[in-house]
Amino acid sequence: MENQDPQKDLHAVPQIPTLDAVQAPSANTAVVTANTVTESVVPVADDAPSLFSQIAEKIIEQQEAIIGPIAVEQAKQIRELAINWPKHDVGITGSPQDAIDDLVEKYKELFGQIAVQVSREASASFLAQLPVDQRPKSLTE
Repeated sequence: MENQDPQKDLHAVPQIPTLDAVQAPSANTAVVTANTVTESVVPVADDAPSLFSQIAEKIIEQQEAIIGPIAVEQAKQIRELAINWPKHDVGITGSPQDAIDDLVEKYKELFGQIAVQVSREASASFLAQLPVDQRPKSLTE
């Protein structure tokens, strides 16, 4: 084996991509990965019952972040919703559109139009996956 100068080997390192060159693809890869995970976790319109449950859960979660536990108490009064909040599990019986509309209306009665806006923002990514005719009126008007 030939003796190599350690200093000479260190100078060979610039042939490896620089940190800047490595960071850009990593950032892009992370975004793609995040988008892929999001798309696989959030169901499409074919899985509408689950999608509506996720909409209800997200609305309750966002309302709770603003007004506290009263948001969950009010949601439990909606007859179409079966809520196990410690598990963040929300089931819907009957018309899912009516359940969401009733939930949003309940929050609106108590907290005004801002509650509707919070609900719309909370559900926006899910609504995009539903055909227009399946979207709850309270979130689209």
